[in-house]
Amino acid sequence: MADLPTPPRSDVAAATTGAGGDPSQHQEFDTVKARTQAQTVLRRFLRHRLAMISASVLLLIVLVAVFLPLFWPHQYGNTDAAGYLPPGTDHPLGTDQLGRDMVAQLLRGTQLSLLIAFVVAIGATAIGVTLGALAGYLKGFTDGLVMRLADLMLIIPQIAVAAILVKSAQGSWWVVAVVLAVFFWMQIARITRGETLSLSEREFIEAARASGATTSRVIFRHLVPNMIGSITVNATLVIAQAVLVEAALSFLGLGVQAPDTSLGLIINETYAQLSTRPWLFFAPFVTIVLISLTINFIGDGLRDAFDPRQTKVRA
Repeated sequence: MADLPTPPRSDVAAATTGAGGDPSQHQEFDTVKARTQAQTVLRRFLRHRLAMISASVLLLIVLVAVFLPLFWPHQYGNTDAAGYLPPGTDHPLGTDQLGRDMVAQLLRGTQLSLLIAFVVAIGATAIGVTLGALAGYLKGFTDGLVMRLADLMLIIPQIAVAAILVKSAQGSWWVVAVVLAVFFWMQIARITRGETLSLSEREFIEAARASGATTSRVIFRHLVPNMIGSITVNATLVIAQAVLVEAALSFLGLGVQAPDTSLGLIINETYAQLSTRPWLFFAPFVTIVLISLTINFIGDGLRDAFDPRQTKVRA
């Protein structure tokens, strides 16, 4: 009796065979699968129209704020022009009371407001993810300590404390960023803790523990990469919140101080001219609104891209 032909075996099946398979094949298959997931998230984000429009507008704002000052003929601190000049060819947005070019002021204010917001997002995310992951993974005393600290920080009047600390430090922009980062990590820590409590019961975490992995390796090598979606979304929301809070502090005169400037400080210095010279006020106001809206829409797009259950955008 003739031997029956052996049915062909697919590459995927060969890569996913049992313990007797080649470990390099398993690693290669895991890499391909991870790369496919990242590509799927990217495709979903790129197909989110509102997020892509917002990303384009935000990128344009950033590029203009960073590169246009290199070619602009006026420096933001120069007072060589007459005060309150109307918009013209030499000064498209006119000048303020001191004779400073408003375009140069607006560019510098946008630079500093965005810089503060990004530093706040990075700092708050680093603190929140680290503390939240430690609380969820170690549980017990560490969990209680971190969560009670978060509760305490939430009931403190943040704007008042931030205003006092920033004012005592002479309104330096990096002090503003550090102080705001200290008050923005709690929500990220709570979300990270909840996800860590769920992930820490999964089989791959048990396997990492059994192999002798340290706490830091389990958290930063296994837990954090599996929470990258929620971490990214919350970081974008922190950027939008930081822009608004910094603007509020500077508007009250308790944030960035002259001779430097920010969007909130420009509004503080020009709101009295709203009825007579509205362009001085609305230029920084519209910029703040655009930055906040675009970042929030980008966050919505990232949330939809990372969430496999949503149906708004197909992969």
